[in-house]
Amino acid sequence: MSNAVSIVEVGPRDGLQNEATSLTTTDKVQFIEALAQAGCKRIEVGSFVSPKWVPQMANSDEVLTQIHRKPGVTYSALTPNMNGVIQAIASGVDEVAIFGAASEAFTQKNINCSIAESINRFTPVIAYAQAHSIPVRGYVSTVMGCPYSGNVPLKDVVNIAAQLYQLGCYEISLGDTIGVGSPTQTNALIAAVSDVVPIASLAVHFHNTYGQALANVLTAINAGIRIVDTSAAGLGGCPYAHGASGNLATEDLVYMLNGMGMATGIDLPALIAASKPILQTLNIRPASAVNIAISP
Repeated sequence: MSNAVSIVEVGPRDGLQNEATSLTTTDKVQFIEALAQAGCKRIEVGSFVSPKWVPQMANSDEVLTQIHRKPGVTYSALTPNMNGVIQAIASGVDEVAIFGAASEAFTQKNINCSIAESINRFTPVIAYAQAHSIPVRGYVSTVMGCPYSGNVPLKDVVNIAAQLYQLGCYEISLGDTIGVGSPTQTNALIAAVSDVVPIASLAVHFHNTYGQALANVLTAINAGIRIVDTSAAGLGGCPYAHGASGNLATEDLVYMLNGMGMATGIDLPALIAASKPILQTLNIRPASAVNIAISP
């Protein structure tokens, strides 16, 4: 089993989308470029959604066209519908992502349709991306609990993950949107979903609301997962999930993996430095224990 872990840096999208302080295109471009210089190879740079619902992402097209791209880095964006995927590809995106959920209630609150209807919406999006040779990643939210309906049956997670994979998503990211999961649940999740999606095509995306994200990632890694979504400085949360305090900090994961002798390709001091300007602009402290411990 490989000792290398691929980190998907979601700070510029998932980390910033719920922040009230407006950020300029330059703010975001500098953040993304600094993350790439720190060694991040996969960066989610924005989201092509209605600015009415997520105003912070309104300049995602400008961000994509203005970044100085580092060779070997994949710059991706969230594209929930046809308008989104058309705009993203026109802006030069390397990869797109669609996002579904294992909870009917969350799907209704998030994208105003049922799970079945969401699959119908995704089908032409995936086909359009594939026609333009753009890989499609699939997110499954609320894999361990829903803010509106509580417990989410594991069979529902397996069902939506299998459908997205069969539709053509090359990778499926399993998201504990409100951060309620435990290592025991993580083991069960990976075991069940890897029956329908190859484990090499699975990623995990844990929020740290109850402080369980690192423990859950370690459990997932021990189960064979080698792709993890994180956010620099622990930025972010889900605007549709009350109480979801934020993503697992990239710094905290890199520190743990370094201690385990696992490779990430990310320079920790450079990663910490990359988030400083954004934190200052937002006037917030990092939600990363490692960032706080190491930063002067």
